[in-house]
Amino acid sequence: MSRKEKKEREQKLSTRQLINTKAVSDYSLETYDGDDLVYFMIRPTNLSVLSDSSVGARVYALMNVLKGVAEIEMLCLNSRENFEENKSFLRKRAEEERNPVVRRLLERDQNFLDRIQVQMATAREFLIIIRLHNEKGTEVFSYLDRIEKSLKEQGFSASRAGSEDIKRIMAVYYEQNVTSEKFEDFDGERWIIPDD
Repeated sequence: MSRKEKKEREQKLSTRQLINTKAVSDYSLETYDGDDLVYFMIRPTNLSVLSDSSVGARVYALMNVLKGVAEIEMLCLNSRENFEENKSFLRKRAEEERNPVVRRLLERDQNFLDRIQVQMATAREFLIIIRLHNEKGTEVFSYLDRIEKSLKEQGFSASRAGSEDIKRIMAVYYEQNVTSEKFEDFDGERWIIPDD
């Protein structure tokens, strides 16, 4: 397939098809490939306060979990806003500003964003993803329960993501949106008034 044909084909795809996201179920993200992606959220440990041996023990514990599951993938993403573009804009704007009072205000805004970002420096979210290939039924849930139990036995604070968690993960991953409290299944859903 030529590059032009590929581009034309991609232009005809919906956004969901482009990102390979068919639907969000109660426990997974369903893809157009027939896979279900199940997310386990792991609360991070502040490694900076642990001794070297404790950090080594955490790495070993994670290794024990990983070697027992073939379908495992990992994802780390910000769970808070990233202010780098705002800070870059303020920096550029301050360089161009001729009025010293406005320049000082822009620098103060930049310092304020720096302080906020330092306070949220540990705002990361760690996810273990299990890719299920065309698997359905009760045996899937017992398999997922074993993985969650394994994570907890190794000392990780972990839980399986529900549909609202998955929507939030997608919003953070694709658009860095961490400010919404509830995500709609369809754009504009909140404006539809149900018929009585």
